[in-house]
Amino acid sequence: MKLNSISTLILSSLILFGCQNDASKQDDKDAKKDDVSIEQKRGENNVAYIWGAAALEGTARDTERFKPRPTITSRFLGLIFTGIFDAWSRYDATAIPVYATGIERRPIDEQTEKNKEIAISYAALRTLNEYYYADSAYFKGIMVELGLDPENRSLDPNTPEGIGNLAAKILIDKRRDDGANQYATAPGSDGIQYFDYTNYQPVNDVDNLVNLERWQPKYFDDGKGGRFAPGCLTPYWQNVRTIALDSSSQFRPGPPPAMGSEQLKTELVEVVSIQENMTDADKALVEFMRDGPKSVQQAGHWLKFAQTVSRRDNHTLDEDVKMYFLVEVTAMDGFIACWDSKMYYDYARPYALVHKYYKGKDIKCWAGAGKGFKTMDGGEWQPYSPSTFLCPPFPSYVSGHSTISGGCAEALKLFTGSEEFGDSAVMVAGALTEVDPALYGDTITLRFPTFTEAAEMAGQSRVMGGYHIQADNVAGLKLGRDVAHKAFEFYNKHLGK
Repeated sequence: MKLNSISTLILSSLILFGCQNDASKQDDKDAKKDDVSIEQKRGENNVAYIWGAAALEGTARDTERFKPRPTITSRFLGLIFTGIFDAWSRYDATAIPVYATGIERRPIDEQTEKNKEIAISYAALRTLNEYYYADSAYFKGIMVELGLDPENRSLDPNTPEGIGNLAAKILIDKRRDDGANQYATAPGSDGIQYFDYTNYQPVNDVDNLVNLERWQPKYFDDGKGGRFAPGCLTPYWQNVRTIALDSSSQFRPGPPPAMGSEQLKTELVEVVSIQENMTDADKALVEFMRDGPKSVQQAGHWLKFAQTVSRRDNHTLDEDVKMYFLVEVTAMDGFIACWDSKMYYDYARPYALVHKYYKGKDIKCWAGAGKGFKTMDGGEWQPYSPSTFLCPPFPSYVSGHSTISGGCAEALKLFTGSEEFGDSAVMVAGALTEVDPALYGDTITLRFPTFTEAAEMAGQSRVMGGYHIQADNVAGLKLGRDVAHKAFEFYNKHLGK
């Protein structure tokens, strides 16, 4: 949806209908209340949807600037939609805010669609400006298109503008020192945002594999003819304060397969076999789940799926506020729980494991961008991924894609009361991995009939791509679903149920 069309979308009309019951005598005030109904804007026309789309654009731009950092992105989106929920809750009959508990609920005659639109817009603007500050002008433009003054910084809890600004301020203040180190306040940060205050050091360095069971950094192409080895992404993320979970370790899975076990051997055979027999459909799925849509990462990917549900089911503002809150809290807490497992087990990725088990054996594998698939020594095997992002720079167990997909899919299933999804995506196989269009494959339509199937396809795509073994996927899906059920309990509590 183009920005210049938003002002058209926010126009609403009053529909008068007759519902006079001649048999009952009601006073004039009650009759008037029954006679007038405000038509709510639905689907992509509702203001919550508009801010959801703005958050996705902010996420895509942030990814372009800073490269993928899924943990950080999930926190941004989780807090943005919690702030929106908190502002909205003050105009709902029963909802309870997460952080803005000091703001009183507005009287029933103020609980209008218009006041909700204003309150959530100011909450969205202030939180988006805080977390995606480089795009403040873009978000300001959306406010103008909505007919709202982006410079209104009132904190008056008696007005929707003040409630939106105040809800955002309270949330930002309460999450300032939540363990994410966004503001470089942890000891030793020296002004570096997201500095690792736990001083994690991998057992293996990029050139020396000391312990096969533990994670090893890998060299990436820097895109300029050189190479670099990125360090572990936010290795302290398990210390970030959760929203719905009791702790990051609440649902920690059991250990991954032991080195030398039959399970590990079997799962590595699967990884190698998939790449040996990789189809265009496999490539398209790997690429869609890795980079699409528009590189908004897992929390953003499932926000985009949630917007598909909004359009499909013609959601009201209320329904979208609640759905985005549930889905993004699930994603945020899911990443915190996922990182608890990753850093607790510090487990190796297939990149190193395949080399150990297949070195000296001829296998068909991907030779790199522009080279296609060739028979090579197993010691040269690599994931099906661009050289600028060969392998996620953090331990493998459990899979982040599986955790977040399993969790968000379950959240959407719980929210809608149905497995039905019905989304699809069209991809040109190889277009996001190869550098030579001559090596592109067919145009593939990926179909996601149910939420659970979409999650399982996302998790399996990480095995297909060579980023994970099946144990990472299976345990990740279960972890995500456990998080989703806990988040759903939290969600219902904050709806006042």
